[in-house]
Amino acid sequence: MMKVSLKAARVNARFSQAEVARILRKSKQTIVNWENGKTEIDKANFEMLCQIYHCQMDDIFLP
Repeated sequence: MMKVSLKAARVNARFSQAEVARILRKSKQTIVNWENGKTEIDKANFEMLCQIYHCQMDDIFLP
């Protein structure tokens, strides 16, 4: 399987940034920053995103 970006994984799972932010109890800007590589995502949150998006950590590349 080809790796996808964090944003592509979210879009494929049909979530908006605002929805993901609400689920993780983060600001929408935090999600934007993770997707754009402006801030690094920690392992716990990355694992949560993978659960939400129904994918493996190995399926996503981080900027």
